[in-house]
Amino acid sequence: MAREKKRRSGGRRSPLAAAALIGAGLMITGAVYAGASAAFAATDTQTAATTLTVEDGEKLFQANCATCHGLDLQGTPNGPSLYGVGELATEFQLSTGRMPLQMQGPQAPQKEPQFTEDQILAISSFVQSTAPGPTFPEERILDGEGDVAHGAELFRVNCAMCHNVAAAGGALTEGKYAPALTETSALHMYAAMVTGPQNMPVFGDMNLSDEDKRDIISALLYQQQSVQIGGFSLGSLGPVSEGLFVWIFGIGALVAITVWITAKSN
Repeated sequence: MAREKKRRSGGRRSPLAAAALIGAGLMITGAVYAGASAAFAATDTQTAATTLTVEDGEKLFQANCATCHGLDLQGTPNGPSLYGVGELATEFQLSTGRMPLQMQGPQAPQKEPQFTEDQILAISSFVQSTAPGPTFPEERILDGEGDVAHGAELFRVNCAMCHNVAAAGGALTEGKYAPALTETSALHMYAAMVTGPQNMPVFGDMNLSDEDKRDIISALLYQQQSVQIGGFSLGSLGPVSEGLFVWIFGIGALVAITVWITAKSN
């Protein structure tokens, strides 16, 4: 009887060991489940990206754009015709969030895009297939390796009167404005020059060749990446912001010092 009791005592396991075994099992199961979920999510995303076709773009257009631009893209009283617009302008308007338009105004403001990149490309492909127009440029046009000095000169002559020489943007008439280009992508710079959105003129090859456009894009990309020196840029708006700063803080400081001296003398 004593030997049998001793064997039973030696075969028992600690409660902590059982808890550790259960915990390890839960951790392994959770890790396997998380890995499988991530793999399935990646597969689903890739499948969704590869299944968007021109037909999908047409459905998205009919659901979100046809109210203003018409089912046949010929326009309505609420929106212009899209014939001749092409995929470049469509991608620009959708990627910058200017379209779909929320409300009528002096011009369409830039906002977060409503569609994913794949949906935007599908809609753009549909517009291109139905109403061909300007298309995407060669990669070398957007590589930022052009003549920066020449591009800066071209920008000063052709663009600075609206966008400011530092590309900080500026006000136009009747509530319109030229947007800042400090965060604009190379593709959207090219699209704006080729398609002339809103108040911007179209710069065709007779005005600016592709090499000229490449140089301008290179100059703007260089300016985006350059480090601001000389203190606060004050929005790079020139003498207006600088004069306002001096008026408020410079003259304000002189007035405060004068009041302090007067108070001390009294």
